[in-house]
Amino acid sequence: MAIASHRHPITLSQDNYWELVAENERTALTSDEFDVTWQYPAQLGHGFVREIDLREGLVLAIANYQSHRDIITYSTDREHPLEYRFDSPTSARHLSQTNFYYLYGSGIAPGERGKQDANQRDQWVSVHMEPDIFRSFAGQPDGEIPAVFQHLLRDQEYYIRLGQATPRMYAALQQILQCPYHGFTKRMFLESKALELMTLILEQEIEVQEGNQPLVKLKPDDVDRLHWAKELLHQNFDQPLSLMQLARQVGINECTLKQGFRQLFGTTVFGYLRQYRMKQAKLMLLEGRMNVREAAQAVGYTSQSRFASVFRKTFGVNPKQFSNRRSH
Repeated sequence: MAIASHRHPITLSQDNYWELVAENERTALTSDEFDVTWQYPAQLGHGFVREIDLREGLVLAIANYQSHRDIITYSTDREHPLEYRFDSPTSARHLSQTNFYYLYGSGIAPGERGKQDANQRDQWVSVHMEPDIFRSFAGQPDGEIPAVFQHLLRDQEYYIRLGQATPRMYAALQQILQCPYHGFTKRMFLESKALELMTLILEQEIEVQEGNQPLVKLKPDDVDRLHWAKELLHQNFDQPLSLMQLARQVGINECTLKQGFRQLFGTTVFGYLRQYRMKQAKLMLLEGRMNVREAAQAVGYTSQSRFASVFRKTFGVNPKQFSNRRSH
């Protein structure tokens, strides 16, 4: 697999990135066939990614790796299961440093461009749950889940929330990382802890949905910096900064950028960028300044077909049809 790179960053599609990781399977680290560890690719860095199939449709992942060089990954819109993720040290005695977690509903994950910093070690614990597993807890033949959770399963862009981790969550994470069991009992134990974490997260989700627990509160200074981030997106919409670069430039952490942007502007950073790009492209076509290919390139799309797909989803018409309609 060819790796596109320049002097410093390595650029990969997200699919190719994970294909490289999966090529480095290290089954020797475990005697359980459902528990697989991959050595982080030597051409990218060092560390590991561990994946444990608790049951069909329920996967626990634990990772600890660091890249040798900055890595830029990009992705297109894709289907996504339910997921929660704690970005944390894998050393149990440092788990109290974890302040936040992410909860993602199932649905469409928007395409985005991300950056993995060579100076930062990535350490996280995550659980992916397919919608059918989630529905199975309803205890009803039709799998109808309570109304308070229905937004977690949808066909459009997925729900995402940044949450405040609690001591009970820390305890469950520590037990996952220090699991003393093997084989049958290990699988049972880790599934119980993965579901315990989901239960604790859903308790908070109920409070959020009922208005009894606010989202992570934004400081006035954070609001100013988020508006600054929005202006930077406007200025660099054809060659956007990664989330990490954007957060650093405006002086906030990446968690606050992601959650705050959604709270303040009602969409993700890249969702907003996509909308802004489409508005600019529509204006270019409306004014007759450019044809479709030129407009796509002007707003940062190297693929004309990808541009056409996003334009059609945004405005309900192909850019070519829109351009022809304008000219008549």
